[in-house]
Amino acid sequence: MSEDEPLVSALAINVTVPEQLRWTDTRRGQAFRLDTLNVRLLKDGHLAAKAYGRPVEGGRGAYVSFPVPDRPELTALVEAAASRAAASWAAHRGLG
Repeated sequence: MSEDEPLVSALAINVTVPEQLRWTDTRRGQAFRLDTLNVRLLKDGHLAAKAYGRPVEGGRGAYVSFPVPDRPELTALVEAAASRAAASWAAHRGLG
């Protein structure tokens, strides 16, 4: 990389999990409904994803991260979202 090239430190997108793919997980005895993924492009070109959600019981509970289960439909969602984001970035029209 030359010194004229910008140093990009992160490439990340947020993806809404479709209702039919959402799931519940538990942390410290509290159930969370997972509805958002944060997908990052790693330096080696692989993707990493974390799921985020809110307490099932409602309230102003913390927005907590969880691992994404190894389910084919979630893997497909992550990969499709990354491809869609790549196309959007490639087609950018500059600062508006």
